[in-house]
Amino acid sequence: MQRKENAFNEIVRSVRKQCFGKGPERIRTVFVENMAISTLHGNLTPTEKFIARTPEGAEMIRAARTDMIQKLYQTQVPQGMEDLMGSRLVHLFSDFKVEEDMGVSVFIFEKPLLHE
Repeated sequence: MQRKENAFNEIVRSVRKQCFGKGPERIRTVFVENMAISTLHGNLTPTEKFIARTPEGAEMIRAARTDMIQKLYQTQVPQGMEDLMGSRLVHLFSDFKVEEDMGVSVFIFEKPLLHE
């Protein structure tokens, strides 16, 4: 399962890097039934860290990161993700805690995920 987790994390990292200009420094994913649950640490760019120094800026960063990722996945599932998981992605729930520089994404697939 470690190989599948690493491959999944690389897909997630690549998408975040393309979208925000910086991918997470560390990702941990667990697979449960039809879900992949990822925690992402070390996401913020230096510019985002600067903007997040005020409560208004932090909320702007949180909303932008959350909305952009959800809209991106609604538009197009990343190449290779569904093949890797052996199932179609049907939902993505995502949130971001700016103060901790940590995001959580829950990927829900159509059927239980294949085990290696």
